[in-house]
Amino acid sequence: MITVSLLGVPNDDNSSLLKGPAEAPAAIRREWQADVQSSWSETGFDLRAPERLTDRGDVTFSTAIDPWDAIEHDVDRLVALKAPVLCLGGDHAITHPIMRAVRRHHRKLTILHVDAHPDIYHAYQGNLRSHTSPFARIMEEGLCDRLIQVGLRTVNDHHRDQFKRFGVEVVPMGEWRPGLRFDIDTPVYLTIDIDGLDPAFAPGVSHREPGGPSPRQVIDLIHTVGQPIVAGDLVEYNPGCDIGNQTASVAVKLMKEMAGMMLKTHAG
Repeated sequence: MITVSLLGVPNDDNSSLLKGPAEAPAAIRREWQADVQSSWSETGFDLRAPERLTDRGDVTFSTAIDPWDAIEHDVDRLVALKAPVLCLGGDHAITHPIMRAVRRHHRKLTILHVDAHPDIYHAYQGNLRSHTSPFARIMEEGLCDRLIQVGLRTVNDHHRDQFKRFGVEVVPMGEWRPGLRFDIDTPVYLTIDIDGLDPAFAPGVSHREPGGPSPRQVIDLIHTVGQPIVAGDLVEYNPGCDIGNQTASVAVKLMKEMAGMMLKTHAG
């Protein structure tokens, strides 16, 4: 039986405005464990059933080890189990070391990325590891074959230059239409930045950007993935900015649908 490994990555060292996403894994787990939360995904899996969603705890950080090495090591260990891995961030910078580990096990890989921001700056405020820069590092290192970014609404000229440089496929929010889907022929890494949603639905983020999709639109897109979703992350939830735990609830819903689709695309 396939099980999804859930791994917390409580790191926001590279957040540029507010700290707080490091508190997200614990907050999402609390919401997931609340009696009000259903254990079933829309894909038909009871995620609290034995060996469906296995919580592997958090990456442990210490001053003796580079945080990137710690993340890469723990993700590599779980991907080696030949089962999907779902990481709870943390800011979006963590996607870079996660992808270093995932790529080691998958010769072909497509990243499907939902976000308000491209996070592809060469660097931000001099920081090459900034949470605004993970996809520049990922593409420089050849950690995927194809990068698809959906829901963007803060694109500038530098981003456009980076899109051209790396061959990024972009669907700005203004071009998102009902029934959106992509023809993907490789395993998939799914990365969802909570601020990719409209802040009316998910206010608990450090960088609110109005004009985004609803949770339903994002879930519908997740449900279109036909290739195995081998790993993914859910990042940038900031509990300190939340209102009435609203974003925690949305995060749990997305976590369930991501895990459910990991199970569905690995069935058989």
